Amino acid sequence: MGQVKDVFPKLGELTEKVVFGDVWERPALAKRDRSLITLAALIALHRPEQLKGHRWRALGNGVKREEIFEVITHLAFYAGWANAGSAAAVAKEVFAERNV
Repeated sequence: MGQVKDVFPKLGELTEKVVFGDVWERPALAKRDRSLITLAALIALHRPEQLKGHRWRALGNGVKREEIFEVITHLAFYAGWANAGSAAAVAKEVFAERNV
């Protein structure tokens, strides 16, 4: 989001205030659960650009590497093999960067 925020400051502001400042802070779901839901949606919608950042966030919110593998595998049958393959490639990159 950093590069987008530099060019589109209002989009960055809304993302920080509304998405992460309000939606992600609502108490009805734990951040860990929100991360799993978000990963599933991004995989199903084939959004690899957003997936990387949210994969980092998920790890920070307590989602384990094995759970991410399981989400990708499970969604391969519901969201498509290609979507799961793209998600797996992003996961591999994030895990390497994070030494997970």
